[in-house]
Amino acid sequence: MTRRRLSAGTSQSVEDFLKAIFHLQRQTDRVSTNALADALNISAPAVTDMAQRLVDEGTVDYLKYRGVRLTDEGERVALKMLRRHRLIEAYLVEDLGYQLHEVHDEAEALEHTVSDRFVEAIARKLGNPPYDPHGDPIPNRDGLMPQRDLQPLSELPTRAPARIRRFIMDDPRMLQETQKRGLMLGNQLEVLARDDFDGPLEVRLQPGNQQIIGFKMASGILVEPLEPSL
Repeated sequence: MTRRRLSAGTSQSVEDFLKAIFHLQRQTDRVSTNALADALNISAPAVTDMAQRLVDEGTVDYLKYRGVRLTDEGERVALKMLRRHRLIEAYLVEDLGYQLHEVHDEAEALEHTVSDRFVEAIARKLGNPPYDPHGDPIPNRDGLMPQRDLQPLSELPTRAPARIRRFIMDDPRMLQETQKRGLMLGNQLEVLARDDFDGPLEVRLQPGNQQIIGFKMASGILVEPLEPSL
């Protein structure tokens, strides 16, 4: 696979770099150059070069052989881009009629080109939504995000009611398939049965709507457990 080039002189490249570190930092304290290279589809030396340049700008803390992490300033920039991206996604779905599986790439391009004024106008028009159409939390202007206690559908106990709150899947075809099956944000469901060893799940969304869902799809659907009805 051909690695794309990354220019440290463009703000888009820097913003993408910082946002990628932010996402990967949720899994580890320091992000390896190899992990960043894979996430950004660039070479490891290009990652090292960019990291060293951003150390001088005060947005990245880089240690040789130990990887990178964001400074407070780097996290501020990453959260700003995350806010832009998720508000644009919300606008595309709610006002422009985009489907859920169509918005990521569009928002990825627009987030680097629109002004802060435009983004805040979107926020006001939509009533400052706390979540985007995927259920991802939207940082507020201070960089704070709402927190929820969610779990993958693949881990939900059988016969335990839950509500779909978030999708964490990269494949737009899989995301499109969830919508076709009625697996939409806010819908209530329960697991009726599951095969062992990462096998498929049988779920019921409502009477007459039962679905067989693969383990991979179920792992990308986060749900909020509900109190059983009496």
